[in-house]
Amino acid sequence: MKFYVDTSVWGGHEDEEFEEWTTPFFEQARAGKFIIVLSDLTLRELAPAPERIRRLTETIPDSFLELVTLTMEAEQLARCYITEGVLTPKFESDAQHIAMSTILKVDSLVSWNFKHMVNFFRIRQYNSINLKFGYQTTDIRTPKEVRYENED
Repeated sequence: MKFYVDTSVWGGHEDEEFEEWTTPFFEQARAGKFIIVLSDLTLRELAPAPERIRRLTETIPDSFLELVTLTMEAEQLARCYITEGVLTPKFESDAQHIAMSTILKVDSLVSWNFKHMVNFFRIRQYNSINLKFGYQTTDIRTPKEVRYENED
C-alpha cells in the first residue's frame, strides 16, 4: 500500500488532538506496513515547522519512503479543482496535494485537513472532476482509518 501523506499528518504527530492516531501510523510506516509518499510540496510546507516535526520525515526508512515532485500535470489538475469551484485559489496547495495523489494513483491521501480534504462532499467533487478529465477516483482518509489494527 502507498499513502500520500500531507502536511497536516506530519504536524499531527505533535498535536494533542491527533497524536493518538498519528504516532501509531508513523510507527507502522517505519515497520514497513506501507509506503509513505512524500512530496516536495509537503517538505516546503514543513519548512517553518519546529525542527522535531521536520526531522520526523527522516525517521521513515528510505525503503518505505517515496519522494515525489509536483509536476505540471498535477498543477493543471489542481487548477481544474479551483476552476470548477471545489476550492478557492487561496487553498491551491491543498488542491495540488489532491492532484498529486490522484495522478500518482496512491491507495489513499492521508490527512487531518477536514475542511478541504477529508470531507465527504469535497471528495465527491474531486472525484467528479477526476472522472471528467480522465483520471481515476481518489480516496482520502485520516491516519485513524488506515492503521493496521491488532486483533486480540
